[in-house]
Amino acid sequence: MQKYGYARVSSTDQNEDRQVIALHEAGVPNENLFVDKQSGKDFQREKYQQLTAQLQAGDLLYISSIDRLGRNYEEILNQWRILTREKGVDVVVLDMPALDTTRSKDLLGTFISDLVLQLISFVAQNERENIRKRQADGIAAAKARGVRFGRPAKELPADFEVLVEQWEHEKIATADMLKICNMSRSTFFEKVRNYRIMRQND
Repeated sequence: MQKYGYARVSSTDQNEDRQVIALHEAGVPNENLFVDKQSGKDFQREKYQQLTAQLQAGDLLYISSIDRLGRNYEEILNQWRILTREKGVDVVVLDMPALDTTRSKDLLGTFISDLVLQLISFVAQNERENIRKRQADGIAAAKARGVRFGRPAKELPADFEVLVEQWEHEKIATADMLKICNMSRSTFFEKVRNYRIMRQND
């Protein structure tokens, strides 16, 4: 039996030290420790794929918490099934003693472990969805108050209408217009399109 550990942080500027220390304290040797610095939205992660390719039946995998395995409820359950049933690997989630497949191998123990996993995964995903909804509600409320998001709109020259008319009559080249207006080509044409719509509505 080999002991393995898996840690994950969502981005390169986050620190995985706390997870790594906990995995070392559980007896995971450094050479069997796999760390991804990547989102947990799916399981297409380089180190996780290397880990699962190396795991053998009877091995023991430690994870600091279930959300380090992944963020998607259905995919977490699927990976748990692959690890514990298809590969025959034991899994221990350090911050959740009920998620420890080494404790009981009978039907009741497996049932309890699977049930706890489903409950935890469901609650975790439900909380993420609530957070996203609160963020969307907050953005909508801010927009209603007049708060603007994104880059500030490019200011038009005071004589933009005159310049556009001269450009339309080919008195000013497009390249010169871009320099005068200090705009990219796509921004300039968008402004011209909006100006023409306004002119039609007047």
